[in-house]
Amino acid sequence: MIQKSSFKFIVCFFLTSLLFVTNTHAQYNWKLDVEKEGIKIYTSNVSDSKIKALKVECNFQASLMQLTAVLMDIKNAPEWVYATKSCVLLKQPSPSELYYYSEVKLPWPVQNRDFVCHLSVIQNPETKVITIDGPAINGMVPVKDGIIRVDHSKGRWMLIPISKDETKIEYILQTDPGGTIPAWIVNLFASEGPMQSFKKLKLQLQKPVYKNVSLSYVKN
Repeated sequence: MIQKSSFKFIVCFFLTSLLFVTNTHAQYNWKLDVEKEGIKIYTSNVSDSKIKALKVECNFQASLMQLTAVLMDIKNAPEWVYATKSCVLLKQPSPSELYYYSEVKLPWPVQNRDFVCHLSVIQNPETKVITIDGPAINGMVPVKDGIIRVDHSKGRWMLIPISKDETKIEYILQTDPGGTIPAWIVNLFASEGPMQSFKKLKLQLQKPVYKNVSLSYVKN
């Protein structure tokens, strides 16, 4: 039998390791689940799913450019995205668009999950708000034995400038981790994984490599 701690780990996986898998238009009724260190996590029932949707809101002392650079820095995602075993860039058609593959490590006897994502960045020229979409896609990497492929996920990052060096993050995710994980267990621990990832994201932003980063497709 899978222990309670393993279920927590599973939920941390699908609510944080798919932080990039995005594109949502559903209607939600958000309820604040937890608030720590300025990070607010909300959950909402979804009419066509047993899995609750998730929303994270926080303000970070970082520029639009810094945040975008971290989110597009796929090779270093395992440093802050909880439970990520690997994250590999597949191809990058342009500076603001890329495809990557990621595998998420889960505790025995639960099978690891993986996914392929098409990540893209769009900035509104007037408001400077950045939207990062990245739907899971089929193909590019064959399905692997012993690993469950996640191909049903939707959500969205929005980076809203407060000042030159402060950005508000609004992040929404609704996903299905696949397999036979009971939905009530998933929903029970829905906030733990995202909280850990966003705390690590805050630390990631402080690394020197992102301090003076310059991106041609982002205007602060």
